[in-house]
Amino acid sequence: MMPLSRKATAVMALLSAFPMLAFAQSQIVQAAPSLGNPLPIRMMTWLLAAIVLLLVIFATRHYVFTLARLFGRQRQPYLDIEMGNWPDVVIFVAAHNEEQVISDSLTALLEVDYPHEKLIIMPVNDRSSDKTRTIIDRIAAANPGRLHPFHRDQGRPGKAAALKDATAMINVEVIVIFDADYLPARGLIKQLVAPLFDPEVGAVMGRVVPLNVGHNLLTRLLDLERAGGYQVDQAARMNLGLVPQYGGTVGAVRQRALNEVGGWDIDMLAEDTDITFRLLQNGWKTVYQNRSECYEEVPQTWRMRIGQISRWSRGHNQVLMKNLIRLVLNGDLRFRERLDGALLLGVFMMSPVLILGWMLATALFFISPQYWVLGWLAFSALLAYGALGTNAAFFEIAAATYLDGNRNRIRLLPFSMLGFLISMVTISKAALSQLVDYLRRKELTWHKTERFRRVTIETRAADVETVALKPDSDMDVTATSETRKP
Repeated sequence: MMPLSRKATAVMALLSAFPMLAFAQSQIVQAAPSLGNPLPIRMMTWLLAAIVLLLVIFATRHYVFTLARLFGRQRQPYLDIEMGNWPDVVIFVAAHNEEQVISDSLTALLEVDYPHEKLIIMPVNDRSSDKTRTIIDRIAAANPGRLHPFHRDQGRPGKAAALKDATAMINVEVIVIFDADYLPARGLIKQLVAPLFDPEVGAVMGRVVPLNVGHNLLTRLLDLERAGGYQVDQAARMNLGLVPQYGGTVGAVRQRALNEVGGWDIDMLAEDTDITFRLLQNGWKTVYQNRSECYEEVPQTWRMRIGQISRWSRGHNQVLMKNLIRLVLNGDLRFRERLDGALLLGVFMMSPVLILGWMLATALFFISPQYWVLGWLAFSALLAYGALGTNAAFFEIAAATYLDGNRNRIRLLPFSMLGFLISMVTISKAALSQLVDYLRRKELTWHKTERFRRVTIETRAADVETVALKPDSDMDVTATSETRKP
């Protein structure tokens, strides 16, 4: 007798699980008292039906984005603008204890292809306690007139508060923002500024690409996640005329639009998402430039990754509570913008919703003797969603690997389920703790992401001084571990 294959064994195990569940249900139904009032069961059933409907909507959204990116009309309306009357630009480099990465970022910015007389590079050093200030001042001294450091020694902590103080000091047409670990290519600034020639555009977002992909499994999984999120999700929303999201770094904002909507909200952990929706509701458009790549350092440990997801979740849910009702009731927006905006606001709530759905389905399966069919339907619906719905985002990742021209990365896709489960638990825990903090009137606090790039300050200072002596250098910061197809 030939041994069974692994696939056949898995199928038989799955099939054997159903009679086992049926037997367990029958035993519990026989032992359970008759429920005189089925109202709690009906309420649970309707709640589960609403959850399943919501999950199906989000799954459909992922499939639509994937198909639109693969087969739909692609919009890159501003990418070919190379000549123009370029506006005055200030580049904010947000920094807090960034001695390991700040010199790389500033060195790259000194080499960008943008008229020097119209460009101000302003490192925003927010209360750093390491050698960040020393490095910034050394680079500024080596490049007189190019850097204008802003050292912030007091005030409320957090990126939004630091940006608000820095914005009050300048009066330009365009603000470009980078985090301190980002490495822009020479042509990136022009690509981010070009869409702002369109008077309806208030903000522009570029594509974020991990630089330290090859470090370990986590960095490779985050590379897949970024690829799906930008190459497919963001690009599809741009193609379909929906709501591309300004991400707070690798982006440009029109200062007049920023002032018109009230500037940076220092109470927001996700000040970038907040700006996206305030601009949208005040008639300004956000543009996503998929080919405008900038390179970042992603977390290399699960501890830092979990902290990052938790911060994103809390910040995003803040924006949800602040903007959802006003967005839905905004009659000046098209229906598809309101629908996509509402779904975008709710993405970090789907993890606790999915866990709640699992709990309700399990409970109904075992405690509904009068409505046992509903229990099986609930169980089957959640099982089907687990097979197709939760994998919808993975279709975006698979499409992104194809579009990037590096299909070998698809081999890591099964490991993404591990990242999905960790993210789901982390986001759900963050949502619960955020609710508790809200009831206790506890203020949310901002925590920075740890950097892992290890270089000596003396080496970086020498590199910067070398760059300063070669103002006509052709250096282009475009190195990445992946070959990507436009």
